[in-house]
This record gives sequence, C-alpha cells and structure tokens, in this order.
Amino acid sequence: MNESQGLGGRSQPVVERLHALHPKLIDLSLGRIERVLAALGHPERRLPPVLHVAGTNGKGSTCAFARAIAEAAGRRVHVYTSPHLVRFHERIRLAGRLVEDDALADALEEVEHANAGAPITVFEVTTAAALLLFSRVPADLLVLEVGLGGRLDATNVVERPAACAITAISFDHMEFLGDTLAKIAYEKAGIIKPGVPVATGRQAPEALAVIRAVAAERGAPLLARGEAWEITEEGFNGLPLPPLGLPGPHQRDNAGIAIAALRAWNPPWLTDAAIQAGVARASWPARLQRLHGRLAQAALPHELWLDGGHNPGAGEALAEQLKNWGDRPIYLVVGMKQGKGAAGFLAPLLPLAETIAAIREPGQHLGMPVEAIIAASGGRAWPAGTLARALAALPRDRPGRVLVCGSLYLAGEVLKQDGTLPA
Repeated sequence: MNESQGLGGRSQPVVERLHALHPKLIDLSLGRIERVLAALGHPERRLPPVLHVAGTNGKGSTCAFARAIAEAAGRRVHVYTSPHLVRFHERIRLAGRLVEDDALADALEEVEHANAGAPITVFEVTTAAALLLFSRVPADLLVLEVGLGGRLDATNVVERPAACAITAISFDHMEFLGDTLAKIAYEKAGIIKPGVPVATGRQAPEALAVIRAVAAERGAPLLARGEAWEITEEGFNGLPLPPLGLPGPHQRDNAGIAIAALRAWNPPWLTDAAIQAGVARASWPARLQRLHGRLAQAALPHELWLDGGHNPGAGEALAEQLKNWGDRPIYLVVGMKQGKGAAGFLAPLLPLAETIAAIREPGQHLGMPVEAIIAASGGRAWPAGTLARALAALPRDRPGRVLVCGSLYLAGEVLKQDGTLPA
C-alpha cells in the first residue's frame, strides 16, 4: 500500500519522497530507526508512560479499551495505531485528538532531515515522527500499537514501557513472522522487557508456552487469562462491568487484557469507576461497527455491519457473534486482500450465512480476485463484484443483518462510501 494514501496536505509529498529511500514497504529491523532516533536526540526516551500492545487479532480494540479507561479517569492519552482506514492521520492521536496536518508534516520533515537520505522504510519514518510528537506534547499515557510482529517492529525501541500486552495470536503475515504459532508468538513476545509486566488473554497452548518462556527469561510478571485474571459477562476479577462498548464475545478478552495491563502498572488515577466507564464507552471503527450512513440506507430493511477481520482467528471470533445473531438471517459480503488465507477466514463463517457475496471494490488496495474468494468458499459465494451490487441483490422480504468483512482496506472503502469517517 502506498503510505501516502489518505494523506493530502503538506504531509503527502514528504511521504512520497520517502518511498524512494527503501525498495521494500516492510523490512523488519531496528537498526534504521535507532539511527534516526539518535539523530533526533532520542525522543523515545522522553515519552509518557507507555502501554505497548502486540498480537495478531484485537490489538486495536485493546488499545481502544485502554485509551477509553484512561480518558474516563480524566487523563490525556496519546495513541499510535496502524493501518489507517480512511485518513493517514488516524494513526497518531495526540492527547485525545487526531494529529493536525501541519504538525504531522513538520515532524515528517524533521525526520527526513535527520535521516539525510539513508535507507529507511516509510513505517519507520512515521513511527519516528510519531515518537517525536509524543515526546513534545504532554500526556499521561501513550498507547503504542505494534505495526507487525514485535521483536523487530519499529515501535520496539521503548526500553522500559509501563506495561505490555499481547492479544490473541493467529496465522497472519507468515512470510515475515514464521509458519507456526510458536514462531509467530516468539516474534510477538519480543516486546517483553525485563521486569515489565505483560498481560495476555486466550492463547493457543503453543503460543502461550512461548510467551511464558520469554517472560520467565526476562523476569517479566505474566498476567495470563485464567491464571492472574478472568473476565465474564458479569465482570473482571470480581469487579462488575457494564456491557462493553465494542460488541462481540471476543471483545471481553481484549477488554480484560487492557484492564490487566493497566492494573499491573497501577497508576494512581486507575479507579474501578474509570474502568467501568471506560469499557462501556470504548469505540473502534470497523470492529463489528454498525453503519448508519448512505450505504446503511441502501441496505434497508437490513442492518449493515462492518468488520475488518481477515485471518482464521478473526473468522472464529466473528462466528461467535454470528451465533448470537441467530434471530435473523445473516448475509455475508466478503472482500479480501491478496495473499490472505481466505479459506481459513471463511471456514467458521460459512455454516452461519444465508448468502455470501464476493466483492472487490475498485479502490480496494490489492483486492483479492472475486474468483479466488468463490473458490475459498467452496463455491458457495456468488460473484457480486461490488458492494453496491451485493446490497441491491439482498432479499427485501427477509430482513436480516449484512456483515461486510475480510479486509481493513475494504473497510476503509466502505466507510468512505457510507460517509462515516473515523474521528
């Protein structure tokens, strides 16, 4: 994906220049960003307390719960996430507000000057610019999401976070992280720092074993679900909780990880009331998000929902929610990114859907061909081609729920068409 997509303003030409400095979009390494941060005077050493979040599924939601809890306590929170859905600026939130274009452009230009034309990836430049901004704007917490993996991710330059979190690990980005859950877990566990508590939720046994071993080796207290904490519909370790702001049974795991990590850090502002208010008001776009804009009107009398899940673990999580939606027909609309395991994502969803429409939106980055989605569905999907055609073909005499899913890049296109922009 061209990282200047969704930028505009003064920031766009800077990022477009930086694309020429490295032949690869992804090249996991810490050497380049450590060099440019040193040239900038080490902003990574002047940050607010950091919650560092890795994992395959649920990173963004865990970040959203942590942010909401801190803001419910009246705290100022920085957030760094990726990828963006519509606007590049969604990646950097300064003390509660999305970064302004002039501030972003100034930081990118400063990093560009410090880099002096040396090879560097755009994600590394963006991370350096974000850390520079975070070091200059006062805040009480920085929620820092890993971009890819953890051990060699550009965010892994923070020497001692307040706490770490590792969300559910699944098969994704195997060309960079390895072809087994144990190998992937080792890369994710690379964010664990000596003596720094790390919270994790439900994990496959082989993934949890790796996380446990790395935590023990580094003397990092491990707070694993079912051992140090538990969360149910009723509450977290005896603390009653209201319904979560993010729907889906899988979100309990993400909320629990955020609570466990924050409690392990234990800042003075973390109260039970803040936890309760925060988990109730947490929001995060394209995570089982109900839409109400232009596309939602076109889908009536059906409800229109959107989720960016795209790997086997996400498919299983969505399937649990679809089971809760058994009171009405479910119509799936699926568009995926090339190279993703469509069959593994679709397998748990197929038995729960009345119809499955395969699409590839014109603006969807590296969209998987419709024919490949149909093949991955075992021939069950039909070739809608576009979301508009899929919605037009819905039966109007059987109102149900339409779930558009399969890709965060598709989710961005859907949000633009719906007129629902992340804020």
